[in-house]
Amino acid sequence: MRNKLADILSEKGIVDNAVLEAIRAVPRHLFLDSSFEDHAYQDKAFPIGADQTISQPYTVAFQSELLQVRPNHKILEIGTGSGYQTAVLLKLKARVYTIERQLELFKKTNLFFKKMGYRPKKVIFGDGYKGLPEEAPFDSIIVTAGAPFVPNPLLAQLKVGGRLVIPVGTDEQVMTLFVRKSAKEFEKKELGSFRFVPLLEDKN
Repeated sequence: MRNKLADILSEKGIVDNAVLEAIRAVPRHLFLDSSFEDHAYQDKAFPIGADQTISQPYTVAFQSELLQVRPNHKILEIGTGSGYQTAVLLKLKARVYTIERQLELFKKTNLFFKKMGYRPKKVIFGDGYKGLPEEAPFDSIIVTAGAPFVPNPLLAQLKVGGRLVIPVGTDEQVMTLFVRKSAKEFEKKELGSFRFVPLLEDKN
C-alpha cells in the first residue's frame, strides 16, 4: 500500500526519488488513530486529536521536496503533530528539531517516537513563531500549519542558502518558499493553494 501511495504521488508530480522512497518506508498507519488505519494510504488528511490533522501525503511530499533535503541537513520543523512529517525527514537522513504547541500532542508524539525508534535531535513543547534561536542557523525550516504571516524569527534563523517552506494565509494558504540569498536578501516563490490547520501562537 505504501508503494501504491508513492506511485500516486509520483503521478501527481512528485519527482524527488529520495522523498518517494521515504514515503515508501514510513508506516503511515501507525501515526493515525486506530479508527482511520484502514484509510492510512489514501492521499487524504485525517484528525489526530487536539483539533489537529495529519497532513495528506501529497502535502508532506510536496513540502519535503521543496526543502531539497540532503543527508545531515539541520532542519527545524514547526508543528510536530502526529510525527509523520518528522519521520519522513528522518528517513531523508536529516537532523530534525521539531516544535509542537499542543501539549497533548507533544506528549503523545514524543512517547511514540521513543517507542518506534525515531530519533529527532530535539522535540520541543513551545511557540513555533519564535523558532529555536539557540540551535540556529538551520539549513531548512518547514512549517506544517497555516501561518497568517511569515514570522521574522524563522527567516532570521536560516543559513544563507537555506530554505523556509511555509503555508501563508488564514482560511486558505499559499505554499510559500523563501530562499536566503544573503544576510538581508530573500527570494520568494508562491506555489499554489493548500489548506492547513492554523499555526497557534503563544499569547502569554
